[in-house]
Amino acid sequence: MVTGAGSERGIGRAVAHRLARDGWSLLLLDVDGGGVRRRADEVARELADGASVLGLACDVTSPDAVAAALAAADEQLPPVAGLVNLAGIPSPTPLLEVTLAEWDRVMAVNATGSLLLVQEAGRRMVAAGHGRIVLTSSVTALDGGGTFSKSAYAAAKAAVLGLARGAARELGPHGVTVNALVPGPVDTDIMGGALDDERKAQMAAGIPAGRVGQPADLAEVAAFLLSDGAGFVNGTTFSVDGGMHMH
Repeated sequence: MVTGAGSERGIGRAVAHRLARDGWSLLLLDVDGGGVRRRADEVARELADGASVLGLACDVTSPDAVAAALAAADEQLPPVAGLVNLAGIPSPTPLLEVTLAEWDRVMAVNATGSLLLVQEAGRRMVAAGHGRIVLTSSVTALDGGGTFSKSAYAAAKAAVLGLARGAARELGPHGVTVNALVPGPVDTDIMGGALDDERKAQMAAGIPAGRVGQPADLAEVAAFLLSDGAGFVNGTTFSVDGGMHMH
């Protein structure tokens, strides 16, 4: 399962292509954006010649929608053995201006959506005695945010880290590993569409690697965490930020 898979220049799309090269069958989920570059079925069609792929519209904040997506996968794909949850929304609103409605929405997509996906996939993985789960936090959870996301997003992404660690502890004895990606600035639709070259250069100057990240950087780490070789990696956060935050 890869959520957030439909964005044209997003991490989810890069992960889907990377996992297809590894031979995974794929369930690709994203919100239905009315056919405008965010539909998971478009990515599924891109990969249809090389992998068994099912692309579905799914609101990850809805328990019924998540359950229906997994039920469809149960019928059409092999048993779910991996989850990479990349569905998320930013919140650039300053703390003192955040409405309760925006707070609830940011928490629902980023944190509650993660919970629902872990529960639905985790039940199946526990029954099978094997599974790999990769959740996505953000460097914002560590530094409180900046240009594109501020306090509400930081809080939601910090919740994802706690969920990953708790799930790793509870599901680990059943053969299921749970880890979290912590991306730094990545050149995606969310960021790339709003950054000019000068701003990108300014951001890169604060990163020891000397550049902002690319979706492929995250895809490679996700592919490793889903592999057999990562069987003893559990409850860990993987910073993919070019050395922006060393810990």
